[in-house]
Amino acid sequence: MQIKINDPPREFSVGCDQGIVLKDCAHIALCDDEQITFNTAQGAGYDVTRKSWGFYAAPSINGRLSRFGLRAVLVKNQSMQYYVLLVEQGKESDFEAYVRCESLTICGWLNERTLPHVEKALESSAV
Repeated sequence: MQIKINDPPREFSVGCDQGIVLKDCAHIALCDDEQITFNTAQGAGYDVTRKSWGFYAAPSINGRLSRFGLRAVLVKNQSMQYYVLLVEQGKESDFEAYVRCESLTICGWLNERTLPHVEKALESSAV
């Protein structure tokens, strides 16, 4: 693993009105089969694992992710771009405010109840 810390972080504006300032703090290059875990102060965690073919972008959505205190949701912005977001347990009101502020559409929560329906819908579509 190689880490390049941006000191100072590169800052840039995002969001509907460009009112959110993000800070690009570091770049991490993982070798095959290496994993990093991001943790919140409240104890939620999120794993990213490098594989030879790409990345596991999250722990199992219907397993470890929920045990780590996170829920996956598919959203769409006004430019028709789709994102999978992870919402921390207890932060739902913050998430709802963000969805309203950024004019996002919640396409659906990805969980034990909805994933079989997503799978079935995708089986009938050509990729």
